Amino acid sequence: MRKKIETFGKVGDRITFGSIPEADKSFVVDALNKGASRRQVMGWLMAMGATVATAGSIVTSATEAIAATPKKGGSIRFAWDLHGPDDTLDPNLFAHNLDYCRGRFVYNNLCRLQEDLTVKPELAESFEANAAATEWTFELRKDVMFHDGSKMTADDVVYSMMRHLGKESTSKAKVLVGDIKEWKKDGEHTVKAILENPNAELPIALGTFHFKILKAGTTDFQTANGTGPFKLAEFKPGVRTKFLRNDDYWGSEGPYVDEAEIFGITDSVARVNALISGDVHMAGNVDPKSIGQVEAADNVEIFSVPSGSYMNWVARYDKSPAGANHLDFITGLKHLQRRDRILKVIQKGVGDIGNDQPVGPAYGASWCKESNDPVMFPYDPDKAKFHLKKAGITSAQIDVAEVGPGLTDICLLLQRECKKVGFDLNVKKVPNDGYWGAIWNKTPMHVSSWNMRPSANVMMTLAYKSDAPWNESAWGDERFDKLLTLSRGELDPAKRYEMNCEMQKICAAKCGTGIATHRAYIDGKAKTVKGLPRVPLAAFGGQEWPEFVWLDA
Repeated sequence: MRKKIETFGKVGDRITFGSIPEADKSFVVDALNKGASRRQVMGWLMAMGATVATAGSIVTSATEAIAATPKKGGSIRFAWDLHGPDDTLDPNLFAHNLDYCRGRFVYNNLCRLQEDLTVKPELAESFEANAAATEWTFELRKDVMFHDGSKMTADDVVYSMMRHLGKESTSKAKVLVGDIKEWKKDGEHTVKAILENPNAELPIALGTFHFKILKAGTTDFQTANGTGPFKLAEFKPGVRTKFLRNDDYWGSEGPYVDEAEIFGITDSVARVNALISGDVHMAGNVDPKSIGQVEAADNVEIFSVPSGSYMNWVARYDKSPAGANHLDFITGLKHLQRRDRILKVIQKGVGDIGNDQPVGPAYGASWCKESNDPVMFPYDPDKAKFHLKKAGITSAQIDVAEVGPGLTDICLLLQRECKKVGFDLNVKKVPNDGYWGAIWNKTPMHVSSWNMRPSANVMMTLAYKSDAPWNESAWGDERFDKLLTLSRGELDPAKRYEMNCEMQKICAAKCGTGIATHRAYIDGKAKTVKGLPRVPLAAFGGQEWPEFVWLDA
């Protein structure tokens, strides 16, 4: 009679032991781990009564399971494409992937986004809304400890969440929770979010990068007292951050590595060379031109996740040269984007054509084909020349840092197209170091790079709502803002789709950002690096890797 299926390592690595007694089930894995040969183990299994075919299948499955079983130990080094003095441990102020990665090492969220962008509890055990989606209740885990040994309670959650509310909040993501009137404690391990308007997507928003749970009263962010899988060992903004494994972590899986170090290598060539030479185990944002070089090396490989992320140029409504003539100015530039060439040549075909708004095909049912295909502003030099002349602007400067792979080439291509119609676009190259604090969202024209968000509404609210801190072109549209609020509370998929279509069309027509393409994440890693998730919200699987990565050394 067939016995139950036994699991080794990760879920999915299952082997069936036929009629082997329960007491001998661990024999196969133990023997292989201790160095027994495949032939020896098969012989022993056959002596127990297994057939040749069954014994061979058991050994093969067990070997594969062992290979996929996470190992503890080792140190890992991760290099991103920028860092600077604005590096922070304050979740409210997180601005880029290195911040998000740092946060994932030391903190947790109430909710965690999965690879399919569904949301599940993390520090919450469960969550549910009332019928109108105007009140959400979160039941908290009772076994969670902060790094200082104190227990996490509802007070900590209320404190952390209230930091995102109100006009005085410094939170970069406060616009995502702007409908929340208050957070209330309802017992030691229960909290409630009370909303002014329905929001069926609140747990999704709370699973994003900024909504980490801190110890109540935390104001010092030169250190970090979180609940996360690692403890902070060293933090030097613009230099490096080091972590040590939290052996008292509440989670059921990792962490696996003993220690980790993360830092920036701003030059893309140097970053790839550091990966291939073994100086780092993981290198983010590999330039598509370097894919062949990575694939040709024996010890490293490309790690790519399809996504709706994008790179863009920005022309602010509130600064010259655009100013009052902004709509004609940006329309002219949008008609000069060689979207097909950017996708084929610069991105090496990895991604999708963009339509100057943030929601791409990767968002599934939220992407409105009717409003985006074909694009609103196809390449048309004659129309570009007409609108630029109407704007009365003959030249402009754009500040460019390589904050996305190929972004400088995209701007140089736009510069060449501008020259053909008599417009002088000066591409000023600026350093990656400190870019997000010194240039982005400040100068009249600059560039940007965005991760995908877990829903179209979260993406458009965070980056395009008129009062959003990250509304980088300083544009606003009353109808667009109203639709954002209405769609969050709309439970009819057909009506929500219509709203998404209208919002994407408004955004593409009026916003001051040029989005020529969407792209997949292209990162590089040593072949010994295992366990990476594939959440499509940021590089290296949504920067979810710290808890799950392990080294097969």
